[in-house]
Amino acid sequence: MIRAGLSTLSRPIASSSSRSTSAVARRYASHGPSYNPPSGYLFGERPPKDGKRVKETWENIYYVGMFGGMALAAVIIAYKPDTSIQTWALKEARARLDAKGEEWEYKPKSA
Repeated sequence: MIRAGLSTLSRPIASSSSRSTSAVARRYASHGPSYNPPSGYLFGERPPKDGKRVKETWENIYYVGMFGGMALAAVIIAYKPDTSIQTWALKEARARLDAKGEEWEYKPKSA
């Protein structure tokens, strides 16, 4: 029973390998090979006759959104609160030493 199942499984594999070598059986997911020769222009855009490039409608929105977002992120990062453990520990140590009445500032001895 197992031998019969294995033989039926191996048949399509063997027969498909012989078919794939022919040129007719070769298939491309992109419907065949294609090649776009280079035009020499950036992004395929041809320069206009008057020399001024016309912006597309999305370009201004992109520039405002991108650079405005970067400026907003810079402001947020500049004014974010200091949440490091070192800052908290320094404030906590000062508060505890002040509560005990001990001095926590370094004062060099005068000679």
